[in-house]
Amino acid sequence: MLSRPAAIEAIAGQSFEVFVIGGGITGAGVALDAASRGYSVALLERGDYAIGTSSRSSKMVHGGLRYLQNLDLGLVREALLERQLMVQLAPHLVYPTPFVVPALGDERRDRRLGIGLNMYDVMATTRVGRSRREMRSSKEEDEDFYWSPDRHRTIDRDELLELTPSLEPRDPKNAYLFYDCQTDDVRLTLTILGEAERFGAVMLNGAEVTEVLERDGRAGGVAFVEAESGERMEVVAENVVNATGVFADRIRPEEVIEEEDVPRISPSRGTHVLIDRDALSTGAAACIVPAGEARQIFALPWYGRTLVGTTDNDFEGDIDDPRPAEDDIAYLLDAVNEFFGVSLGESDLVGAYAGVRPLIATGDPKKSVDISRKAELYETSSGMLTITGGKLTTWRRMAKQTVDRLVEREGREASCHTAEIPLGMEARPEDMEAPDGVGEESLAQLAFRYGHAAREVLALARQDPKLAAPIVSGRPDLLAEAVVAARHEQARSVADVILRRTRLGLLAAPQLRDADSVRAVAAAMGAELGWNRRRIKREAEAWPAAASEAGIDPARSPT
Repeated sequence: MLSRPAAIEAIAGQSFEVFVIGGGITGAGVALDAASRGYSVALLERGDYAIGTSSRSSKMVHGGLRYLQNLDLGLVREALLERQLMVQLAPHLVYPTPFVVPALGDERRDRRLGIGLNMYDVMATTRVGRSRREMRSSKEEDEDFYWSPDRHRTIDRDELLELTPSLEPRDPKNAYLFYDCQTDDVRLTLTILGEAERFGAVMLNGAEVTEVLERDGRAGGVAFVEAESGERMEVVAENVVNATGVFADRIRPEEVIEEEDVPRISPSRGTHVLIDRDALSTGAAACIVPAGEARQIFALPWYGRTLVGTTDNDFEGDIDDPRPAEDDIAYLLDAVNEFFGVSLGESDLVGAYAGVRPLIATGDPKKSVDISRKAELYETSSGMLTITGGKLTTWRRMAKQTVDRLVEREGREASCHTAEIPLGMEARPEDMEAPDGVGEESLAQLAFRYGHAAREVLALARQDPKLAAPIVSGRPDLLAEAVVAARHEQARSVADVILRRTRLGLLAAPQLRDADSVRAVAAAMGAELGWNRRRIKREAEAWPAAASEAGIDPARSPT
């Protein structure tokens, strides 16, 4: 990715065919789709890339088994096909995980869930009317064949305990076993942005759009304020796309179409907590956990921790800074304590986070209860397109829907290629030559996080042994990653590195409670970005407030 000074020079005062507002996964997807179809593209992000919902998801690329309860079959089918595609396009970043639904003690397996899993299996079939056995036996090259897991099945007690030994005290009888996928949502977003740049798109973070400019009654560009200088700049654009997710209502020209036709954001807060696996482990699998009132949550392995979530509550607070609520944390802990037979409290948490989902509610008061996870694309009379709603898994389809509209209204011939564009590259053995002091756990994590680009992190660690040191003792993240974040990913603050580029703020919050704990990160970034000693000190001292604002450490931060 271009450095911020280079990106400012490439964007300010220039003209583009497509201008994207929002640097989450949806905006990144629109930039990649449009650029790969031959459009000139620029993207602006107010804060940091993926700073909102796209860094606060459940880290799953999945069909959404629970949406079957609402008979949202189209959404589930679409998401399952995208899940299969993501495993093919980003195999180093999107990986299958076994999920188990245990029957404990005298419980019986939920037959309704079994029916739902049968539907899940059918909709996950790669080609309608063609079975997995037929696909596997076919020797011809099939462009429609993507990863698809085995059908769900019932496993006995022994196989369940082999996957999840911690359930033994609960006397499990058997379990349903099925598969979904996991990822690191921020790394996926950054990878998509990297591919968009490869096709010519230009990205800039720390750039807040303050006005959609009009030319002849149409959206014809934007004005934005650059964070470092405070300077106002303008950009001319033939098309403007609002991909700001939960903030979509904030960017809208005055002359909208009929008010009842404009979808409205109905925010929903999802809270997650992370627990050391020594305190709670699900082994090699993820567990579906009952959570009262016919609701379920999950506990799954992620970066060597156990990730527990999610809540799903209407949210009327500040969507700029959603924090894990005390009652949400208690709800999640109560559920896992009862299910696993443990006694965990806030002091056992290594991290927590909350995100706001951009659920869609129509502006028509007669339809105000119609809230959905589906994506919505709409256009105001100025011609600005807004794409919002949806979820992490369906980012590519949301982007395709948006750019298809641009192509259609301009009468172009430009088909979508994102189903064939690899998202990064897997690391090769020759990329992963470890410098002294870098162990196998770090190598494995770097290969997952960066793929082929992990070689750049390791090259820095070889050149400067100080950069081969871990950011947090006992964790595999290297100081060299802070340099790569500043050099290649437009990281501007310690929080950008700790919360998003490495995820350490979620995985080791109690070890990152003061400025001293991140001073080495600030120094590594400062050497790359030309910060003086005073600036390095100031950046390190800004971290505790940023951590408190995000609510990542419930045992320390007031909630």
